[in-house]
Amino acid sequence: MSKKQDEYFFKTFIDCADYACKAAHLLEEVMDKFDPDDLQRHIDEMHALEHAADERKHEMLDVLAKAFITPIEREDIIDLSHCIDNMTDKIEDVFLRLYINNIRRMHPDAVELAKVVIHCCESVKEMLIEFPNFKRSKKLKEHIIKINTMEEEADRRFISCMASLHRSGADAISIIAWREVYKYLENCADACENVADVVEGVIMDNT
Repeated sequence: MSKKQDEYFFKTFIDCADYACKAAHLLEEVMDKFDPDDLQRHIDEMHALEHAADERKHEMLDVLAKAFITPIEREDIIDLSHCIDNMTDKIEDVFLRLYINNIRRMHPDAVELAKVVIHCCESVKEMLIEFPNFKRSKKLKEHIIKINTMEEEADRRFISCMASLHRSGADAISIIAWREVYKYLENCADACENVADVVEGVIMDNT
C-alpha cells in the first residue's frame, strides 16, 4: 500500500473523531442554554452529525476491504473505527435521553459533566493526530494517559452527581430520569477511553 493510502486511514480516524468533538460541543451548548421546546431541532442536528460519521466510517471500511496491505492490522482498523464511531453514538444517546425522559430543566452539574466529555473527545482527536507516528512517538503515551485521567474525572463527577441527586429530595420519576442522563454522559467518557485502549494495544503489538 502506498504512503498516500496509509495516510488515508489515519486521516479518516481523525475525521471521525472530529465528528465526535462537534457532537460534544453541540451537546454542551444545548445543555448550557437548555430549551426543552427546541430540543427536537437539536436532535435533528445531532443525528445529521451521527449519520455523517457513519458514512465516513463505512467509506473507510469499504477501502479496507479492497486494501492489500494496511498500516496496522485489519482487525485494529475495524476495532478503532467502531470505537471512534461509538463516541458520537453515545453523545447522540444523551440527546435522546433528554427527550425521552422529558427533561424540562437542566441541572448545572450535568453541564459540567458535558464539558468533561468535550475534553475527552478533543483529547482523543489529539491522540489520533499523533497516531501515525505510533512506532516512534514519545507523545502518544502522554495522550493515552490524559484520556484515562479525563475518564477518571468523569467518573468522579458522575458519582458526585448521583450522590447529589439522591439527596435532593426529588420525586422518584425525576430521580430515575436523571440517573439515566448522568449515566449516558458517563458512557461518553468511557467510549473515549475505549479508543485509547485500542491505540495502546496497537503500540504494544508493534513496539
